Amino acid sequence: MTPAPPPASGAVRGGLFAFCAYLLWGVLPLYFLQLSPTGPFEIVAWRIALSLVFCLLLLTVLRAWHPFLVIVRQPRLLGLTALAGLLIYVNWQTYVYGALTGHVIETSLGYFINPIVTVLLGVTVLRERLRPVQWIAIGLAVAAVIVIMVGYGSFPWIALTLAVSFGVYGLVKKQIGPSVDAVSGLTLESLWLLPVAAVQLIVVGVTSGLTMGANGALHTVRLLAAGAVTAIPLLLFAAGARRAPLTVMGLIQFVAPIIQFAIGVWLLHEPMTLERWIGFGLVWVALVVLSVDSLLAARRRRASVSDVSEPV
Repeated sequence: MTPAPPPASGAVRGGLFAFCAYLLWGVLPLYFLQLSPTGPFEIVAWRIALSLVFCLLLLTVLRAWHPFLVIVRQPRLLGLTALAGLLIYVNWQTYVYGALTGHVIETSLGYFINPIVTVLLGVTVLRERLRPVQWIAIGLAVAAVIVIMVGYGSFPWIALTLAVSFGVYGLVKKQIGPSVDAVSGLTLESLWLLPVAAVQLIVVGVTSGLTMGANGALHTVRLLAAGAVTAIPLLLFAAGARRAPLTVMGLIQFVAPIIQFAIGVWLLHEPMTLERWIGFGLVWVALVVLSVDSLLAARRRRASVSDVSEPV
């Protein structure tokens, strides 16, 4: 007897949670641009420190300290959360730098490429076997990067750093599994990064000077909101991932880079050369191929499970 699928209402609710998370991630460049003249290193430092404060408050309000302390007593989970913290730091710092230096389009490219990087990590790390269509998608993505690199005259390091760091972060979170809930996980990741944040704030304070409280009340409120702006999408994503099918999550993840791309092209008027359009076009074709293949594979799996469960 096969287990009953999750209720449709729960799956719909999960899809809405995930959609809201990716919607918020999509408009993040606009939030970071509102923080001017704060630089990327100060923004990320406050983001780490204030995320920790926000999560500690959540642990208290939700009375979730007991599961958090259970996690703290497990060295393996502590090590994995430390690695996850390092990866998300690289991702945050690269993303904020890209958003503040006129590379929003390139940050969107990173998150368009991310699903393909995830598939590639499955081969290289988890020793998974890919279907021929998945290899075609990877080949198209590689061709896209080469076209952009040759035509644009520079290596798209922001896009590739974002794709690889978030891809490996997802792999680490998969190893952690359900043993660490979303709030406890972000609390520990922020806690591990607190010394990094402190060093960055000291260096910025000594060199260019901290902007917190120095540019009016509205700017201060916006900067203080960095903790909630960081934590809320992650919690919505975790709530969505627990309820929505993987196929739905796989399709919804393109909401954020689509919004970022639109912001870069039509609001910020970043340059889109012919080579860039060709490169992005190849990536989009690769994603369509990958998405269709995933949907067909999921349908075949459901059909095979249904056949096995049929009485004879």
